[in-house]
Amino acid sequence: MTTRILVSNETDDLVGQELFSQLDSVDVIPYDPTTTTLDERQRQAEIFVPPYRGTNRPMPLMAQMTNLRMVQLTAAGTDEWANDVPDGVVLAGARGAHAGPVSEWVLSAALTQYRQWPALVRFQDEHTWAHRKFDADTLHGKRALIVGAGSIGSAVARLFAAFGTESTLVANTSRGGVHAASEISGLIKGHHIVVITAPLNDKTRNLVDRDFLAAMDDGALLINAGRGKIVDTEALATEVQSGRLRAALDVTEPEPLPEDHPLWSCQGAIISPHSARTVPGTNALCYAVAVEQVRTFMTGQTPTNAADRKLISPERDVV
Repeated sequence: MTTRILVSNETDDLVGQELFSQLDSVDVIPYDPTTTTLDERQRQAEIFVPPYRGTNRPMPLMAQMTNLRMVQLTAAGTDEWANDVPDGVVLAGARGAHAGPVSEWVLSAALTQYRQWPALVRFQDEHTWAHRKFDADTLHGKRALIVGAGSIGSAVARLFAAFGTESTLVANTSRGGVHAASEISGLIKGHHIVVITAPLNDKTRNLVDRDFLAAMDDGALLINAGRGKIVDTEALATEVQSGRLRAALDVTEPEPLPEDHPLWSCQGAIISPHSARTVPGTNALCYAVAVEQVRTFMTGQTPTNAADRKLISPERDVV
C-alpha cells in the first residue's frame, strides 16, 4: 500500500522530497506553500510536511486533506500547530536536528555579551580605538542555569564546559545530573547565566516572570533560545533598561518584536530574528529527522517526536 506524502516544492524543501522518496511504498507529492487550493491528487495526501521556511503559511490547507493522518514539521517546536491539527492526527517535530546550530548560537550570544562586542562595534562605527574604555569579562569560572535538558540544552552544557563554565541543568523530572523543574526557584541565585531551551507548554508559559527575573543575580545574563512566551517580555525590558540584567534573545513575545519596543534600544540586550537554527545545511538535518519520524509512523509505531497534545509542545526541549 502506497502512502502519499505532501512536501513543499520550495528550494529549501527539495532535499526533503529527495529523502522522503527513498522510503519504501511512498508517493511524494509536491505542493506550493503559497497556494490556497490543492488539486485532487494533493488532497489525497495522508502525511503533510509544512515547508522549512515560513512553516505556518500552508496551515489552512489541512482542511482540504480528507485522508490526513500525520503532520510532520521540520521545526523543533510544535506548539504553533497543536491547536489547529485535527484530533486524531499525529503531530511530530524535528527535535534533535537543531542541537548543533542552536547551542552554537547560545555560546556565541554569551561570548558576545561577556566580551562586549556590541560596545566594540559601536566604538568601531565612531572610528574610536577603545582600549580600556569598557569592561570585558570571561566565561571561565561562570555558572549557567540551563532550563531545558534535552538535546539543545545538553549541547549547550558541553560547549560551556569547554570554556570553563559550570552548568546546572533542569528538566521536567530529575535524573542523573539533572534537576527537576520543581526545584527551579531555589536554583536561580548564584548563576551568572540563565539559558532557556525549554518547550512552550502549560508549565513553562511565562515561567520567567517578574519574580524569576528578580531572583537572578545582579549583572546576570538571560539567554532565550526557546520560545518567546516563556519570558515575560515587559518584566525583562524593565530589568534590562535598569541595567541590572542583560539579555540575548532569539525569540520574543510578541514576535516579531514591534519597531517601537524598548528592548531594541537597550544596550544590555542583543536580539536575533528567530534565526538560531538557520545555518547552511540545517534544512537537510531537519528533513533527515523528519523522514525517520515518518518511517516510524508508517510501521505503525508512535514517532519519538510526537507531540503531547495535552502539553502543547515537545521542544525546545526539556525531556
